[in-house]
Amino acid sequence: MAWLEKLRIRWNVESTGKVWLILLVFALTGTSIMLLRRLLKAEFEWASEAWFTYSYYWFILPIYNLVLLFYGALFGQFTFFWNFEKRFFSRIWSLFKSKK
Repeated sequence: MAWLEKLRIRWNVESTGKVWLILLVFALTGTSIMLLRRLLKAEFEWASEAWFTYSYYWFILPIYNLVLLFYGALFGQFTFFWNFEKRFFSRIWSLFKSKK
């Protein structure tokens, strides 16, 4: 269980119980996105595989982040995930700015 303690310190949360909640939120988000992909794939069966894959990955990022915030709020960890999202998007924007 040393890995739980490492995550607790890295994420700066006060208990391993909160680490478990955070891991649960990530798991539920990933599962929800996977199920959404299956539904969309069935709905857009007329589309080519390349078109669907490109479109899916282009649009799934904001949806994933919204679902992550939803589950975070549902399990009382909204503040953690809101800060997680801000760090994530600041890293993405810094990549775009450095290429200019």
